[in-house]
Amino acid sequence: MKTAAAIAGCLFVASVQAQDMGMVRKLQENKFDAVPGMPGCIGAAVQSGDPTKGPSVILFKGKAGCVVPWHWHTPTEQVMLVSGSAKFEMKGLKGSSTVGPGGYAMMPGKHVHQFRCVSACSGFVSSDAAFDIHYVDAAGKEIPPETALRKKK
Repeated sequence: MKTAAAIAGCLFVASVQAQDMGMVRKLQENKFDAVPGMPGCIGAAVQSGDPTKGPSVILFKGKAGCVVPWHWHTPTEQVMLVSGSAKFEMKGLKGSSTVGPGGYAMMPGKHVHQFRCVSACSGFVSSDAAFDIHYVDAAGKEIPPETALRKKK
């Protein structure tokens, strides 16, 4: 279920060298790539760190209606929305929260949650350790990405 190696292969573009000197990047300079093991409606660009090895910051953008089904990560995940609106649902919390630009969510490691872009949205994901994703079914049992991402008929 871990897709960290695939994420790095698609997203990690010499940002480590740039970080040694600091960096400034305009939004339009980002190259958003598909992320293996994630829905095709989400693109991502690594801003700092190496998500396969440790802490990182990733800029994502998602299409309206895009859903990242129920899942958890080993590291703590923090998300700050930059544009659009998104819905966060977390196991153990009553209801869900829809946030707009500047909205924030924090999911401790291994906390099951799901995410949906209500409208086209973008934001930053910060991870305090190597990034991974583990999808779960309705009973909380881990399932492969192919099963989690299968289109429902």
